[in-house]
Amino acid sequence: MRILILGAAGMMGRRLIAALCAEGRMEGQAITAIDAFDVVAADLPPCDGVTINASAGDIADRATVEALVAERPEVIFHLAAIVSGEAEADFEKGYRINLDGMHHLLEAIRKTGGAYRPRLVFTSSIAVFGTPFDEKITDTFLCAPLTSYGTQKAVSELLLSDYTRKGFVDGVAIRLPTIVVRPGKPNKAASSFFSGIIREPLAGQEAILPVDDEVRHWVASPAAAVGFLLHAATMDTDMLGHRRALSMPGLSVTIAEMIEALREVAGEEVAARIRREPDATIEKIVAGWPRDFDARRAAEAGFTADTDFASIIRAHIADEAARSA
Repeated sequence: MRILILGAAGMMGRRLIAALCAEGRMEGQAITAIDAFDVVAADLPPCDGVTINASAGDIADRATVEALVAERPEVIFHLAAIVSGEAEADFEKGYRINLDGMHHLLEAIRKTGGAYRPRLVFTSSIAVFGTPFDEKITDTFLCAPLTSYGTQKAVSELLLSDYTRKGFVDGVAIRLPTIVVRPGKPNKAASSFFSGIIREPLAGQEAILPVDDEVRHWVASPAAAVGFLLHAATMDTDMLGHRRALSMPGLSVTIAEMIEALREVAGEEVAARIRREPDATIEKIVAGWPRDFDARRAAEAGFTADTDFASIIRAHIADEAARSA
């Protein structure tokens, strides 16, 4: 089996590759090659028994995408995207990468022709929803995004469903919660602070909190997200029918609850490193995001998530310790 990962150099791409290498097989078939593509070539460790081809390019370039698909990968993970804050700030770049890139990918698959029909797993977002919200959002709730990023993800979901309906791909769109705690440095996502208020204090640094403590949000751990991706790649998609997008399970927590969990795990001194500095732009974006979900459809399809936020923090600490060992 050959696997293509778009967005392979990012945190999720690297974790996904590590999981695939550890498993070595998918649906009973040996994984022989992983094509790891991103805007910069990922520097990846060797993978026993698997050839890893790391390459760099522009996903909005049609010829580049066609060349990747020409290898006829059986499974494609589409993780590449301009994140929410950057997509809002740079309108043209957001549409070029997030929407044109998806369309080029689907067209490249369609034009390959013959019996080629790969499983395409697309990482969508809860940003496809906008206010006013029900108390809990279901998969049948209206998609009415309030950001350019959310709009780009919603349109990509529709394209994926239509190309699946026509028989060109076997698509699954997973609407990810905000992934917390992300390692490394902050990115340009409006949601970046959700990780920052945990990651930076644990590393002995001050963290800026730009929203109110009572803000409630839907989150999942990096480990849970990799589990979502792997399950989406191997699940029986017949149960999805024509509704190919699912909201992933997660935890609905307030900022105050996150900070209390940090205090429980790491102590008051660590939690005190959070400084409150309101940011009107981020507050407006976050106010348009859903806060809680009824993810029973995903649960019925076999997706599982985290049980509590303190466990997410402990997993992050363990990951950081292993990385520095």
